[in-house]
Amino acid sequence: MTALRSPGWAVRPSFVPHGATNEVTLLADERHLTQLSGVPDVAWQTPWEELSNVHLVRFSRAMALFATAAGVRYSWRTSDLTDYEAWREVVLSHGGAVARRPRRAGVVVVVAVVLMASFAGGIVAMFTGNGASSHELAEARAVNLRLDDLPSGWATTSASYLSALFPPPGQVVTSSTTPTTLASPTSKWGKITALFQGCLGVSNAHDRVFGAAGQMPDYQVTSPIFRSSSFGGIDLASTTQYYATTTMVHRDVREMSEQGFGSCFVAVNAAMILTYASGTVPVESPGSVWHPITFVRGFARGGETLVRVPGLSTPLHLVVAVIASGHFEVTVCSLVTNWPQSRVFLASTVNTLIGRVISPSATAA
Repeated sequence: MTALRSPGWAVRPSFVPHGATNEVTLLADERHLTQLSGVPDVAWQTPWEELSNVHLVRFSRAMALFATAAGVRYSWRTSDLTDYEAWREVVLSHGGAVARRPRRAGVVVVVAVVLMASFAGGIVAMFTGNGASSHELAEARAVNLRLDDLPSGWATTSASYLSALFPPPGQVVTSSTTPTTLASPTSKWGKITALFQGCLGVSNAHDRVFGAAGQMPDYQVTSPIFRSSSFGGIDLASTTQYYATTTMVHRDVREMSEQGFGSCFVAVNAAMILTYASGTVPVESPGSVWHPITFVRGFARGGETLVRVPGLSTPLHLVVAVIASGHFEVTVCSLVTNWPQSRVFLASTVNTLIGRVISPSATAA
């Protein structure tokens, strides 16, 4: 492989306290990735085999390279796309994943993003809007689950395995593109995508949830993760997407109306949590369909499965429901110890969110 020298990058975090983070030059050859930064240049070099979860993402006017070294997740960004094809070849040759712009990763758009970042800790920030403000964004925020929706005794938490599925609360994901994914089938994300598509019996070309047929919403925003000691212990969160047209939502609903969607979708989300916890994609994570009883119009499909997280003596039930109506798609997820006892409460939560999807402006704070 011809050595690649690529100037004009910025890196986060710095490699040493208060070190240079701008005007970085990256060097790549068959054996090493090297960074040059500072005045005079200070070199940092590591063999490719010591880097993990290497990802290259192309945006419309920029690209980003992500890699984990010694337990730290680094991101390099540049607005110069001259070397993109060369970097694509480098990353793929070393077993990394390549995405051509941020794609829709299913009903939870950032699930794939968080999956990559959760072994990491930061790619979601690349898709974060800077002060995005619109009527649609305000409505998306208004739909999400809030603390005052819940009984007394609930509180917010950041220490939950649901963080494997959701970005930090309040971050706004925006995009207006429908790109194509080039992730390797042997990568973690490729394997997880294959689990879902094999379960539902849909090809990648036609899959709107994790595949190439998916679309990005105008906005996505996530609630905090809420926790209570009820039902033996329960965590709960939601994420809301606003789509430019109702046709986009209708097309997603067609796939989500398939008989096995709920069981397949909860199973793949369980696989993401287990991959987050152990670093290994499970071979199989069966789920079952859950049809929450709803009292208002609107589409809702769900699933439930048992998740045995390494390090926890008690298995947890992952419960997922997808809601769709108008311009909105909402996903609500729960990790709960006592599933049967929580069924009515979770169905009530789904009904609350359906009501907001139907009339989000009426609930805006």
